[in-house]
Amino acid sequence: MVRIISALILAVTAICATAAEPLQLVDNPPDRHVVVKGDTLWGISGKFLKEPWRWPEIWNMNRDEIKNPHLIYPGEIIYLDRSGAKPRLRKGKPLGTTSGDGVVKLSPHIYSTSTDAISSIPSNVIEPFLSQPLVVEPGQLDNVPRIIATPENRSMIAVGDQAFTTLIPDASIKRWNVFRPGKQLTDPDTGELLGYEAFFLGNANLVQPGEPAVLQVTVAKEEMLRGDRLLPAPPPNIISYVPHRPESTIAAKIISIYGGVYETGRGYIVTLNRGRNDGLDVGTVLAIFRNRVSVGFDENVRLEEVPIPEERYGLIFVFRVFDRVSYALVLDSSKGVVIGDSARNP
Repeated sequence: MVRIISALILAVTAICATAAEPLQLVDNPPDRHVVVKGDTLWGISGKFLKEPWRWPEIWNMNRDEIKNPHLIYPGEIIYLDRSGAKPRLRKGKPLGTTSGDGVVKLSPHIYSTSTDAISSIPSNVIEPFLSQPLVVEPGQLDNVPRIIATPENRSMIAVGDQAFTTLIPDASIKRWNVFRPGKQLTDPDTGELLGYEAFFLGNANLVQPGEPAVLQVTVAKEEMLRGDRLLPAPPPNIISYVPHRPESTIAAKIISIYGGVYETGRGYIVTLNRGRNDGLDVGTVLAIFRNRVSVGFDENVRLEEVPIPEERYGLIFVFRVFDRVSYALVLDSSKGVVIGDSARNP
């Protein structure tokens, strides 16, 4: 998962950066940084760059390298090289590696394992959303297994509890995701019903098939109730994200913010009213825009609505795509992201 996220952020930032715009270093950047556990590539870049999302440029990475990025480990040294026309970040040997004369040498070093490599951003930012949230068509959850009973007639089920369900006659599927039918998603432009957002509740493992089947709850983000639905848990979604500009013109709007809030910011999930049928795919990068009107007043008398110039204020990347709806992570934002904002080609 760390490799997925590293490739994702690397590629997003490299593709969206404009070569004509010179990199800007922060005031008085350090000459070097010693990587410690808990560092992220984004955070390290912020020590050198005013725009840390452009850090693949300062590493001078080509497209092939973006697909298979450098691995960086605690103890290594990241140093700033200003000897050329453009500043560059380079990686040195682990802290304490010296030459014969006792001087620390900052030469390239390759590791054989990746278990301790740092990620681009904290992995929990996107990992929980790779298998959920889920968009379903009307009626799609009607004929799937559902919880019909709880131990000792409890009203709610939590981690470690057992749940009794219908429609699991055999043991061919062991791991299940638990959902609750959620709010409807409507296209603000056409009023068309795009689907329903199924609210992810947690995971359960099959203990015994049958009618009813017995499952044990292993993860519970919310309490589970009678009537909640189950779908097979997908296998680990090892996708090599290669973010890119859309191949066609995209004009989308943010129709929902995951979690039921009206406004959000960087690192959060938004829902778009465009999907696979509109040319979006996993890795599509979009810019977000604010386009509002202001009502003028003269001595407390309402005049007319005045259009305010559209403002581009951030970037998002799409990581889950359904036929008519997509989910995207807010990669960068200079202001609060609100429902109704536009998302278009960067």
